[in-house]
Amino acid sequence: MTNLAKLPVTVVTGFLGSGKTTLIRHLMQNPGGRRLAVVVNEFGDVGVDGDILKSCAIPDCPAENIMELANGCICCTVADDFIPTIEALMALEPRPDHILIETSGLALPKPLLKAFDWPDIRSKITVDGVIALADAEAVAAGRFAPNVDAVEAQREADSSLDHETPLSEVFEDQISCADIVLLTKPDLAGADGIARARAVIDAEAPRPLPVVEVAEGVVDPRVILGLEAAAEDDMDARPSHHDGFDDHEHDDFDSIVVDLPELANAADLVARIEHLANTRNILRVKGYAAVTGKPMRLLVQAVGARVRHQFDRPWGPGEPRAGRLVVIAEHDDIDRDAISAVLSGLPAAAE
Repeated sequence: MTNLAKLPVTVVTGFLGSGKTTLIRHLMQNPGGRRLAVVVNEFGDVGVDGDILKSCAIPDCPAENIMELANGCICCTVADDFIPTIEALMALEPRPDHILIETSGLALPKPLLKAFDWPDIRSKITVDGVIALADAEAVAAGRFAPNVDAVEAQREADSSLDHETPLSEVFEDQISCADIVLLTKPDLAGADGIARARAVIDAEAPRPLPVVEVAEGVVDPRVILGLEAAAEDDMDARPSHHDGFDDHEHDDFDSIVVDLPELANAADLVARIEHLANTRNILRVKGYAAVTGKPMRLLVQAVGARVRHQFDRPWGPGEPRAGRLVVIAEHDDIDRDAISAVLSGLPAAAE
């Protein structure tokens, strides 16, 4: 690639916990001969995903090529965050061959595509493709509307009705903007679940889209990199619920950060997160914790009541042995005091 060529960028979108970080980690370790750079946009100010990726840095994607943006949605902070970050990556020596952007699980991809039309960068970069990840089990279970069948029946009877929840709008916008859909965690969904998930995706896609089953983020980079979609020039083919609006809102969702003291054991924290998901409709919990007697940090990733945890690295010299968790939910379900009490193991206040 010469310096006159447009630098290709792949946008990786997908719902909370769909496996975006796992996919990018795999691409970093299997770049197909490309020198990669990564931009991670977190929802909340605990840089869990960026920390995971930096721990996997290799010569073709060194730590300095991995940048985090935790000040909100990048499409809402274009001038302050997105443009300077892209320019900094393009100025690296050697220059990256390809940039991966991991969006927040709550992000709408189309407003981000519009950012590529900014004068400072539009002649220098191009959107090679938009990759949407969809959790097969979650999609098959119809978690994007209170009663998917009933909503669809009402739509068929009266097209003016709109019973979509904010989560369904996020999911549908991500699918509508995609060039390819990766159906993740197929082992959890089973054959019937995969078939149902594919049917949902086909129904929501505005045009035929390739759908590829992917487990643990393992996919040949030739499948998703080098698409040459030039998505920034193809906006009309990517309809959004928010077309016609100058801005999009994030008021439907909220996040809080909960600081945790050292824990007696990991099982207690898992049980607390499961309790929150079942009683307060918490969408996502991610972060880390300290466990008494364990020299390594406990990394926690939860989607609803499905909690994954592992010890990922030793605590650094002088690093406080304390935990921090980002909790994400729809706005009306966020109660800071109650959530903090549950995660800290304190008795909840009477409601």
